Amino acid sequence: MLMPHPTMLRRLVEEYETLMAQQGDTQDGPARRDLRAQDLAYTLCVSTGTREVGGALEAARRLLAAAAHDPGGTCGALAPHDSAAHG
Repeated sequence: MLMPHPTMLRRLVEEYETLMAQQGDTQDGPARRDLRAQDLAYTLCVSTGTREVGGALEAARRLLAAAAHDPGGTCGALAPHDSAAHG
């Protein structure tokens, strides 16, 4: 499975949670808010390999926690010599 970049994933989660926390209408109106929420939910699901937004948020938090514990960014990545051996 492809792993989403932590920065992109963090932005998706933050934007989705911010949008869901907003009460009432947004500046652009409720229809635009709902459409953006659907887009974010879909992108989170695709990015995390899940089918519903609750599971996507949980998976995203796990991935972000794992990335935070792997500051070198090697979590799940092939080392250069591994890719040559398999190619």
